[in-house]
Amino acid sequence: MTKFQLKNVNLWYNDFQALHDVNLNIEAKNVTAFIGPSGCGKSTLLKCLNRMNDLIEGCKIQGTLLLDEIDIYGNIDVNNLRKRVGMVFQKPNPFPMSVYDNIAYGPRMHGVKKRITLDEIVENSLQSAAIWNEVKDRLKKSALGLSGGQQQRLCIARALATNPEVLLMDEPTSALDPISTAKIEDLIDTLKQKYSIVIVTHNMQQAARISDSTAFFLMGKLIESDSTEQLFSNPKHKKTEDYITGRFG
Repeated sequence: MTKFQLKNVNLWYNDFQALHDVNLNIEAKNVTAFIGPSGCGKSTLLKCLNRMNDLIEGCKIQGTLLLDEIDIYGNIDVNNLRKRVGMVFQKPNPFPMSVYDNIAYGPRMHGVKKRITLDEIVENSLQSAAIWNEVKDRLKKSALGLSGGQQQRLCIARALATNPEVLLMDEPTSALDPISTAKIEDLIDTLKQKYSIVIVTHNMQQAARISDSTAFFLMGKLIESDSTEQLFSNPKHKKTEDYITGRFG
């Protein structure tokens, strides 16, 4: 089942065109990886999927982006869109508050007030992000006291707390050590049973390990998208082959 449909998506930052005619389907309950060299448009496209680019002055988007066949750039409540489409950033960015309040923040913003409900959401989200056992005795302590890997799993738990359908991850392990990276990769593999996940990664081995589908971008253009196995073993385009074999990038 298709979760996102992108048709002829173009994006400009003032006079600079960052995306050119991107056409792509993103499947539900799959991990889709965006790969390509720095500056190729993969993070820009990721941020289109929950309208984070709205926050950038001089940004203009053309084309159609459908979430479950609803135009996300049409008459839609952006707060509701971001509830449905959560985001995890490159650097862990916990709020300077307690572990508990980090997770409860989103649900509170969306009107959940009852303590018993919030307790349940906090525990379930931390369980889902595979960090409950590490933090259950320090819920009232600052989230900034956690290690980098724990902070990133906390940020994943925070994104899960609003019960999204899609999780966007912008290089979520690039600031982490190999052990923390492996934990997040295992977590992504578990989460895809329930969520549609789109991950930007500069690490091709990571894309090959954890994604079901891969899209390769170059200079703002989608060069090729396919099942990960197909794209890595038998790419259709010479540029894709050159990139994945390390000839450039």
